[in-house]
Amino acid sequence: MKHNVGSTDRIVRFVIAAAALVGSGVLGFGSVGGIILLVVAAIMALTGAVGTCPIYSLVGMNTCPLPKKS
Repeated sequence: MKHNVGSTDRIVRFVIAAAALVGSGVLGFGSVGGIILLVVAAIMALTGAVGTCPIYSLVGMNTCPLPKKS
């Protein structure tokens, strides 16, 4: 799979994942809101770690910098 998530985008995804994890703990991990936030945290962390976002692929978006031509 091609990378379509740039470094700034990855950092933002990890910050969102951490915030969602904290929010899930505040709401309660077993509550509906807590479970939804856990899913959001997992998706953000996974796409940030892998560097590929399936939704970006569907809409043709790419936040990775273009490779330098030598």
